[in-house]
Amino acid sequence: MVVGLYGSGRKRRSGRTARRDALHTYAAIDLGTNNCRLLVARPTRNGFRVIDAFSRIVRLGEGLHSRGELSNAAIERTIAALHVCAGKMRKRGVDRARCIATEACRRAVNGTSFLERVEAETGIIFEIISPEEEVHLAFVGCRPLIEPWARRAAVLDIGGGSTELSWLRIGEDGESTLDAWVSLPCGVVTLAERFETGPIDETRYQRMVDSIAGLIEPFEAQHAMARHLEDDDVQMIGTSGTVTTLAAIHLDLPQYDRNQVDGMVIATDELDAVTSSLRAMTVAERALVPCVGRNRADLVVAGAAILDAVLQTWPVTRLSVADRGLREGVLLGMMSEDCVNQPAHAQKSGSQQAVQAAQ
Repeated sequence: MVVGLYGSGRKRRSGRTARRDALHTYAAIDLGTNNCRLLVARPTRNGFRVIDAFSRIVRLGEGLHSRGELSNAAIERTIAALHVCAGKMRKRGVDRARCIATEACRRAVNGTSFLERVEAETGIIFEIISPEEEVHLAFVGCRPLIEPWARRAAVLDIGGGSTELSWLRIGEDGESTLDAWVSLPCGVVTLAERFETGPIDETRYQRMVDSIAGLIEPFEAQHAMARHLEDDDVQMIGTSGTVTTLAAIHLDLPQYDRNQVDGMVIATDELDAVTSSLRAMTVAERALVPCVGRNRADLVVAGAAILDAVLQTWPVTRLSVADRGLREGVLLGMMSEDCVNQPAHAQKSGSQQAVQAAQ
């Protein structure tokens, strides 16, 4: 066992030149309330090329809303997934990594002790990031999808235990400024657990939507972002398993394909049609839908309710879909520090793909 093999992204030795740093193999792990995600990448001229990836639904925050701590079963599932991540990182020769934990570890009374055990057993060192940094990393990861016509962008990141919303102002030169953000203390896992009993009829679903809309209301009252929609230059970007799953269903994909989903634009009335069909199904029926499956069947409607609450507050007519987010933001941040590619802010258009999927 090698303890501390994969640290917080700090350079191992000082004095390296940009040319030497360009030889790094980078890794980013995003450990959330529902998912454990890894990307391993090497820099390219304008971004990076993914050479390995891993994603597993671990439900680390299962039951956290009622107990206040991570359960033993959730911990064991997550550590098993992290052993896979550690193996992939060793195999690929990762020598620069940053591994972040979000809402579940922020909220759980045993979150810190859990991560100490992770380090002892897998060698992976995690840092628990703040909601503000989570917002920042999400919009850095999604920034390459901002279109040239947009003067404002709203980024929606629906997580398992929290939901982050950020509003960016886009200058004529493509530079983006974070105008306002909020982290809502509710995600797909926590919302599903709150409404876990009984069928999801229209009344129950509307209660879910209203509960999220009530959390958004103070933020909108303070910043009045809805007024900007009148200019028709606001791009909304959704980054989460909920959004990518709904997009894949809309495309009628037999199995999930990131290349078809990432960067696509979908009309919000077409999203409504997808969510309406899912609400009419039982959990067992949703589990049979391609791109939903057993692990998301009881969560996808909760995610749709969060999305509906956002669209109810800011009724845009189209949504840009991002199969990218925190991991990409972490990778771009490390590479920018090492000066091995163009800064993330130099990538202005959705047609400029910073992330090149492995073949």
